[in-house]
Parts: sequence; structure tokens; C-alpha cells
Amino acid sequence: MSVTAFKDLPLTDRDRKWDGDAAEKRVRKWADAEDQPNEKYRDAHVWYDGDNKDNFTAYKLLIADVIDGKLTAVPRGIMAAGAIMQGSRGGVDLPDKDIERVKSHLAKYYAKMDETAPWERD
Repeated sequence: MSVTAFKDLPLTDRDRKWDGDAAEKRVRKWADAEDQPNEKYRDAHVWYDGDNKDNFTAYKLLIADVIDGKLTAVPRGIMAAGAIMQGSRGGVDLPDKDIERVKSHLAKYYAKMDETAPWERD
């Protein structure tokens, strides 16, 4: 099990709508990963199951989309992942040992948005 390395992706406008399904399709095409995931595809996600990295279902918490040909973090995607993680696991099944690292990864993007991650708020 693995938390992806923080890539410090550029952020798009905060008001940009988030459509995870459409972003997934664009990321696959951009990464040339339409048949199987690869490292470029992985960079759009916060977590993946390293034991099953050749399966698309192993990738969780998509936070990026392809905008003008570049992989870009989308604030609403980050917030959606943050909402899932606020309740520790929420709607995603992650190993206990990875939860704090996932939150740390997401918190870096919240900081880029000049915000505090939901689990760090009073």
C-alpha cells in the first residue's frame, strides 16, 4: 500500500467544477494509460495499492485533472478527498498505517489554497 509522492501540482481556479469521472478519463488519456495504469496516471491520485498497481481499481483519491495539456490539482477534487478523509476513512478503505500520510499529502494542497485541512480545524 502506498501514498503517492507529493508532486506540488499547479492549482486550477478554486471555482472550477469537479467531475471525477470525466477527470479520470482525461488523466488516462494524458498519461497514455488507457490499458493499464502507469506512473503518470498514479500522480493524479493520493493513494494506490502497490500490490495491485496494474489495476485501475487500486487507485484512490483522484485530485487532479488535465487542463491545457498539464496535470493540474483541482481544489474541489482536493476538498472532495479531504471530506472523505475527515472521518478518518470515510468512503474509502485505506490501511490504518497510510491514513496520516494521506492526510499530510492533502494538507499540503490545502496550504497551497491558503486553507486548513478539515481534520486540523478546531
